[in-house]
Amino acid sequence: MSRSRRRAAAPTGNRGVLAGFLSLLGEFLITAGLVLGLFVAYSLWWTNVLADRQASARGDEIRRQWQRSEPAGGAPAEPGALDTRGGIGFLHVPAMKNGEVLVKRGTAPDVLNDGVAGYYTEPVKAGLPWEKSGNFSLAAHRDGHGAKFHNIDKVGNGDAVVFETRDTWYVYKVFAELRQTSKYNVDVISPVPKESGRTAPGRYITLTTCTPVYTSKYRYIVWGELVRTEKVDAKRTLPVELR
Repeated sequence: MSRSRRRAAAPTGNRGVLAGFLSLLGEFLITAGLVLGLFVAYSLWWTNVLADRQASARGDEIRRQWQRSEPAGGAPAEPGALDTRGGIGFLHVPAMKNGEVLVKRGTAPDVLNDGVAGYYTEPVKAGLPWEKSGNFSLAAHRDGHGAKFHNIDKVGNGDAVVFETRDTWYVYKVFAELRQTSKYNVDVISPVPKESGRTAPGRYITLTTCTPVYTSKYRYIVWGELVRTEKVDAKRTLPVELR
């Protein structure tokens, strides 16, 4: 082969190497995209499926326990007496359209990842609904692991929030919300929650979750106040707010 022909062949070889590299890069990017897509599907869908199954099973266990035990003097028992792996009752928020939500003790990830809401034990201890005053402060995931508070932004002033125990319905009415605050703002779950507009002790409920959606940078807060209680009848007839 002449020298001129060898020179002409060189660029063709370089183009072949470049084409091979681009092909490998393309395959890598496609594979990485598939892996990322599977991870997102697992995080936002499959963890919901698993958490809902687990929460449903535990909720059924709580209700069976309630059927086996009679209320003592019509007064709700302490959480330990009602405890079946931590469940004390069920939260109902019609505006969220998320069905009933089992409520357990604590807000650590290993609690909330089970597809439940948890009441705070720290840094500010929640007041429980049957106490004379306090703030029943709750947290739940907004995305993944059941995403029980995903639709918290659909809750507005005047909406009902109902907590169900073995023998009592606690009916709250939403009166304020804080759409974004620091994750370190613990004053919002104080016994008299700051920034809610209330300045005196009462019987409050606070719902907290992460915001914006798919992040945990800030917290979204909804506050309600107890307006009445109803005794649970033999048929567990729903209060009017849930019919």
